[in-house]
Amino acid sequence: MLKDQILDFYAKLDLDENTLPPKVRVMNPYKKENQEVDRLLKEFYTKYYSDSQPRGLILGINPGRLGAGQTGIPFTDTPALREHCDIETSIETRETSSEFVYKMIAAYGGTDTFYKDWFIGAACPLGFLHFNDKGNWVNWNYYDEEALYKSVEDFMIAKLEEQIKICGNPETAVVWGTGKNMKYLTKLNKRAQLFKQLIPLEHPRYILQYKRKSVDIYLDKFLTHLKPEL
Repeated sequence: MLKDQILDFYAKLDLDENTLPPKVRVMNPYKKENQEVDRLLKEFYTKYYSDSQPRGLILGINPGRLGAGQTGIPFTDTPALREHCDIETSIETRETSSEFVYKMIAAYGGTDTFYKDWFIGAACPLGFLHFNDKGNWVNWNYYDEEALYKSVEDFMIAKLEEQIKICGNPETAVVWGTGKNMKYLTKLNKRAQLFKQLIPLEHPRYILQYKRKSVDIYLDKFLTHLKPEL
């Protein structure tokens, strides 16, 4: 079953921090000691992926501190788990991207329908923190530093290959992030020949942060690509 492949994928995620540039560390919510994340993963993926049907693949950037960095589930914060997935948790976190994604999922037909068709993964399934000049550890994307991208390039290719296999070897992927995520994935794909086509859509966080008044327009755009028969 897909749930077993997915849970195995997350359980085995590991990246040696010694290979990363200075002042960068790995954010890995899937460590064995994170028992609540482990429980959420099992409940979520058992609920929506207890079958062997292929899925379309959506690629976000990498886990952020307030979303998957807390729950382990891409673009899914605490309110989304409770209100849309009927999953309770002791974790309390709120993430802007999740608000848009679950509006879109509701318009798509709900979680059962959406997750039957799609798997949301990531260009890099582990996140990063950067020690900035103010002395704080802040969220850091895989492309925010060229040296970081170079250090994780092979890791990303290997994990993309695994996500492709989980989804039944699709030849296309939808990329959330029309700027740097699309740019770097295009470069990565040129090297590794993973997909015949990458389809860019705006990142959900960008939409709610800068285009909130146009949310309905973006919902229609997403649905046109993800469920064109609507």
